Amino acid sequence: MRKAIALLASAAAVAALGVGSASAADPDTLTLEDSGQGSLAWTSCQDANTPALQCAMLEVPVDYAAPHGRKIKIKLNRLPATAPKDKQQGPILLNPGGPGDSGLWMPAYISGKVPADVASTYDWIGFDPRGTNGSDPHVVCDAHYFDAERPDYQVSQGTSKAWLKKAAGYAADCAADWSWLMPHMTTVDNARDMDSIRRALGVPKINFYGGSWGTSLGSTYGQLFPSHVRRMVLDSIVGPTISWYDHNILQDKEHQRRFDAFAAWAAKADGVYHLGTDAAAVQKAYAQVEDALRKEPVDAAPAPGKIGPAEFEDTFYGGGYNFLRWPRMATVLSAYLTQHDTRPLNIAYNKYAAPGSDDGTFPAYNAAQCTENAWPRDWEVWKKDQAKVNATAPFYTYNNMWYNAACMFWPYQGNQAGRLKITGKGLPPVLLFQATEDAATPYEGGLAMHDALPGSKLVVQNGGSFHEILFHDNPCLDDTFTAYLRDGSLPEGKGRIAKTCAPEADPAPVFVTPPPATAKALTADADAARLAPGDPEAVHGVLR
Repeated sequence: MRKAIALLASAAAVAALGVGSASAADPDTLTLEDSGQGSLAWTSCQDANTPALQCAMLEVPVDYAAPHGRKIKIKLNRLPATAPKDKQQGPILLNPGGPGDSGLWMPAYISGKVPADVASTYDWIGFDPRGTNGSDPHVVCDAHYFDAERPDYQVSQGTSKAWLKKAAGYAADCAADWSWLMPHMTTVDNARDMDSIRRALGVPKINFYGGSWGTSLGSTYGQLFPSHVRRMVLDSIVGPTISWYDHNILQDKEHQRRFDAFAAWAAKADGVYHLGTDAAAVQKAYAQVEDALRKEPVDAAPAPGKIGPAEFEDTFYGGGYNFLRWPRMATVLSAYLTQHDTRPLNIAYNKYAAPGSDDGTFPAYNAAQCTENAWPRDWEVWKKDQAKVNATAPFYTYNNMWYNAACMFWPYQGNQAGRLKITGKGLPPVLLFQATEDAATPYEGGLAMHDALPGSKLVVQNGGSFHEILFHDNPCLDDTFTAYLRDGSLPEGKGRIAKTCAPEADPAPVFVTPPPATAKALTADADAARLAPGDPEAVHGVLR
């Protein structure tokens, strides 16, 4: 009852206040003192790998329409510029996507991917979006939502009622404890936090790099505060007008294409994996393993619970973001079917899919996406729409549907107008990067963002499939980024696509032999078994 009352009360509050503070007065008209935010006190992060890294907390309003009301804190870090003062180019704020992913790993990592003579001229700024990770408060709704073994994703298995109950319960949990904050965790709110960071840094303009949802965050910031943008890079782009519901359908179709590509790649390596010599045979092998896990789930240790069909699908969908996972994915199928060896599956699950500590990302994901658009509220609409998609894209459709199902019950919903309209008015030239085979942020989004931002330059990786295509040691891409950061240089090509780069080569087909003892390969802490951000197989900016 408490949750039901909270849902009704918070929905009424949103109607009264306006979703996501979108109607708030422009905070640019406020002084630092009037904005109700604090200042920055930088101290050492005590990071042994990067001793120069500094940390701070910044107080900002929950609701920018009420700047003197309740406050929250944003966690930031920075790697200060070391170039002479007259060579420094100011702060560059960094966001990897999500919505809600931590950006605290980015200053050390990205600055290390840029030549020292350029990296030294910027203050590299990472931050945790409001409500997530090290920011305060850290939002948690149903901390056990992703505990294994979860209901089967496939509606043919009769689990729809279980998932609907689970999704509705998640939305209710968020509303019960966080109704004062959830309506104020939209992309617009996070963009206003970025300008609070700018003011606290005491600079008139910022630079920005954002990937995945970070491209929506960056373009939103540019729309709200165009005069405060010096340089902006958007990598793997969310289309500026598409609804999140429709965006998910695009993802389903692109993930199917990437899974088909994986199957074709594995079929060419039948001598290594023994899964069959055509893509259909590999896809059949995938279905065989999933069916077997329905009957006999596999122990997930060191992660808790069992690896059933839902956990199996989660282990594989990341191959659509990073094709360097393909050898391990093919090994999982091969080992299971030819040797009944479940160790590669266990290791892959712990690396790629096991739920880690609750970092606030999933509440933030829902708070942004569910709130910014009017989602269908009727399960029959979802069921009909998704069945049509699943008919041609069965690999990911129902996995993606249930991941987003809380939006069916979310109490804070926007209107049909959707997200903030992006026009690019007053912005300097923005540099855009997009791969044609990106499954998470499909190619159409890059084209649409270029069309929405007059003066932008679009760099396309034709045949590329990485989600966030920079920093994979592709000189055509990375050198373009570096040149822009160095002095604002942009590709000179005319037309819709200013520059085209070639994709990276497919990975070599290698059977990833598991170590002799899984217990030695993976620590007792499932979090420690996961890939670090700098690992080539890691996935960033997971926009699902």
